[in-house]
Amino acid sequence: MSTSARLPIVAIVGRPNVGKSTLFNRYAGYRRALVANTPGLTRDRIAEELEIAGRRILLVDTAGLDPAAERGLAAAVQAQAESAVADADAILFVVDGKAGLLPEDEAIARTLRRTKKPLALAVNKIDQPSHHAERVMEFHRLGLDRISGVSAEHGGGAFDALEALVDALPEAAESNVIGEDDEIRITIVGRPNVGKSSLLNRLLGEERVVVSETAGTTRDAVDTAYERDGERFILVDTAGLRRPGRRAGTGERVGALMTVRSLERAQLALLVIDAAETFADQDAHIARLIRDMGCAAVVVANKWDLVSREQRRDVLAQVEHGLRFMSDAPTISLSAKTGAGIDKLFPLLTRVAKAAGLRIGTAELNRWLSDVVARHDPGMARRGHSRRPLKFLYASQVGVHPPAFVIFCTDAESILPSYRRFLENRLRETFGFDGTPIRLYLRSRRRAAGDLD
Repeated sequence: MSTSARLPIVAIVGRPNVGKSTLFNRYAGYRRALVANTPGLTRDRIAEELEIAGRRILLVDTAGLDPAAERGLAAAVQAQAESAVADADAILFVVDGKAGLLPEDEAIARTLRRTKKPLALAVNKIDQPSHHAERVMEFHRLGLDRISGVSAEHGGGAFDALEALVDALPEAAESNVIGEDDEIRITIVGRPNVGKSSLLNRLLGEERVVVSETAGTTRDAVDTAYERDGERFILVDTAGLRRPGRRAGTGERVGALMTVRSLERAQLALLVIDAAETFADQDAHIARLIRDMGCAAVVVANKWDLVSREQRRDVLAQVEHGLRFMSDAPTISLSAKTGAGIDKLFPLLTRVAKAAGLRIGTAELNRWLSDVVARHDPGMARRGHSRRPLKFLYASQVGVHPPAFVIFCTDAESILPSYRRFLENRLRETFGFDGTPIRLYLRSRRRAAGDLD
């Protein structure tokens, strides 16, 4: 069962380009969904947990409902929007007051009334008080009880409309909220069309995000809560990352920015690579971004069903060579299309995520430091013409996600990069920090009583 279903879900729906995403961003308090003048920019469901009128809700932005969509990508997008409506406990129906009441609005209203769920109508683009009478009145023809004039752009009336809808929610719709500390937040990243959305749908066992052969179908970062074997996950599907010079238009460029923001919030990144293609420089660039952002990582060689047995060893060797700077990250081969290898993925994700959040006791950490320094002498500190033995004093862990350590010594500037790498590697081997970067900070300090010998 999805953990987010324990909260009442409020879905924002309406025709394309009536201002749903702008209104969603107004409620969320920051630029969480893509906004542009291009109809259909929002293609997948976007969710944000909010507190409204003293209650926690999950607010969901959707692609614009289009009753005429029949086939192809448009039909797939419509299926996602309709699924969001089916999942919702209440619906905020947004219309364009400037454009006036259109037949498409009437068709959507008829469909929404049949759901028997709490429903409110937000007439958007009421940007001045004088607009209210002339732009809102005609929408009373839809026969809805809760009608508000709002300005998504400026905020006028927006929260009044949402609060009225939340007040109409039945008390039984709300339940306990699972705290973020109990969840493993995983961002799925990779080049366009490597199968990220297909992988997410396979993991969830349902078509939760749009899948198409068209590269760049996913533009927003899509959050999905999921529970498996007692572990709770937030899975975030993201836009495919091209090299900056190859990004087409505002939607793709902003989508790339949102992928970066998703990595900032993630505990673990799932790097998806197309195993049926040659390992690309962009795969390595994305891996470098993951590492720079401090995310733990698991590498997925997807489309394994398209790789012949004779080629598989070479494919894995290419991946290993291309990601040699991130050699600690485990690689798993699977097929999102057939499901082969999927069962091995979640145990691996859980293990790596727990490694990224592992805390080492100070006493145990200093026993480790004393042992590794005794096994491999750090050499001499050089100051002018003088040479003195380097001494390590003590160590302390100062953070997780990624694990961060401070090691105090007599002369940090004299520690060679090779010895720093040695310490990082021994930390990883001893405590099992597989798949996660390690932040190691060396600090100089005068020796005092009680320091390590």
